[in-house]
Amino acid sequence: MLAEQRQRLLLERLARLGAVTISDLSGEWRVSRETVRRDISALAARGALVKTHGGAVSLSPNEPHESAREAVNAEGKRAIGLMAATLVQDGATVIVDSGTTTRHVADALASRRRLTIYTNDLGVCRRLGRHNENKIVLLGGELLAHEDATLGLDTVEMLGRYFADFAFIGVGGITDAGDITDFTRTGGELRARMIAAARSVAVVADHMKFGRTTPVRIGNFEKVRWLITDDAPPRALRTAIEAKGASILIATGGRR
Repeated sequence: MLAEQRQRLLLERLARLGAVTISDLSGEWRVSRETVRRDISALAARGALVKTHGGAVSLSPNEPHESAREAVNAEGKRAIGLMAATLVQDGATVIVDSGTTTRHVADALASRRRLTIYTNDLGVCRRLGRHNENKIVLLGGELLAHEDATLGLDTVEMLGRYFADFAFIGVGGITDAGDITDFTRTGGELRARMIAAARSVAVVADHMKFGRTTPVRIGNFEKVRWLITDDAPPRALRTAIEAKGASILIATGGRR
């Protein structure tokens, strides 16, 4: 394909999925990773997308539909889920946020027994409910249009009744300054409350979130113990994250 054709297809995919990885495009188009990087750089220079570590994301301030997000870096998210689950013992109480990465955490927790799970994600309920003597508490609220999850003031209020051993939190992006961000004010508030409500907190985010800024800053990052990801952040970002007190755990087996 000519560069113009690749770049048009790249933008079409971004419009549909919200994010793309260099590894996926390189394999599908049978071109070098450097070729894809050049295409992304050219489009970024035109202001058509935002470059991230390992790929690119759409300029849209809105979160793509979950069915689209599931297709992006599924192997990396699966590896993150497997590593996250190693932190949890039988009988623990766990907050599991909504999202495609946290559902991989839920998949990996399937072998644990007698868990108490607090979640706003219907997919997490289906994966862990009525299984291995687990207790599931679904946080109430408004069902989102683009995701099988609840959100709203009722969700935030209900979470305030509980405390957990662990919380696994998804994010919209991790800025170059090491801040975690979300797409909506209510979503950011819920995630900040989830962080505050747990003894040990992990942010689970693949490398596509590095250097990405979504509209709302999530509070309480100083309480986060781990960032679990599928690839090492750039050095400056790693320094910024560690300066905020979080250790970085890199899941192997899912990265490009």
